[in-house]
Amino acid sequence: MKFTGTDSYVATEDLQMAVNAAVTLQRPLLIKGEPGTGKTLLAEEVASSLGARLIQWHIKSTTKAQQGLYEYDAVSRLRDSQLGVDRVHDIRNYIKRGKLWEAFDADERVVLLIDEIDKADIEFPNDLLVELDRMEFFVYETGETVKARQRPIVIITSNNEKELPDAFLRRCFFHYISFPDRDTMQKIVDVHYPGIKGQLVAEAMDIFFQLREVPGLKKKPSTSELIDWLKLLLADDIPEEVLKNSDGTSAIPPLYGALLKNEQDVHMLERLAFMSRRENR
Repeated sequence: MKFTGTDSYVATEDLQMAVNAAVTLQRPLLIKGEPGTGKTLLAEEVASSLGARLIQWHIKSTTKAQQGLYEYDAVSRLRDSQLGVDRVHDIRNYIKRGKLWEAFDADERVVLLIDEIDKADIEFPNDLLVELDRMEFFVYETGETVKARQRPIVIITSNNEKELPDAFLRRCFFHYISFPDRDTMQKIVDVHYPGIKGQLVAEAMDIFFQLREVPGLKKKPSTSELIDWLKLLLADDIPEEVLKNSDGTSAIPPLYGALLKNEQDVHMLERLAFMSRRENR
């Protein structure tokens, strides 16, 4: 099967090609892009489209690569040995399987999401090179080698907080999700809100794209934030006339908290509006 997007996810042609190329090459798909452009959601939709189970490994700053393979609880085993518990004789009782082991052990092909890999330390990607390349790893405590029964589709996301090692990048198929143009954004809105008033969407998107073009904005509003903002506009039944700002003198758009995420950007827009009002006197 080929990935062509789903009813709830608008995948551009180049994104579809990237997913299918990674599957064909049997390489991890490394996805980068602005926060809110649907990187994590892509893995969910690929799994849904292909009828595969999704296994998610969300990376934190404290996450170690070993945790994706397995963790050995030596402390619990020592305690049980002191208490004379029978289960202490089988070391497998103290091994906790990680997400990679879960994916490798699946009878069917699964989709494995390694989400926000750049949150971990710089050595994290290198520590997974062999496992992702050969689709196997060794369990020292039991002396067994775990091999993937069915090679999983691996999707890795990054917000570019850290540079990833060249050796790791070489083993991936890379795709950058460009920010949607207006036509693509319209399709995304139509998927989420079919039948929404066209004039309301037009006015809202005018404001949205104007905000993204404001120089010096610390956090540009993303696709997910536009969707949230439209939901609020519909819930509060805001008329499109309120969104019109042909003279540029309104301070900030209504319900701006869905679009703007820090006080610096709010203050900057207020200053720009104040200057615009003075110039128009």
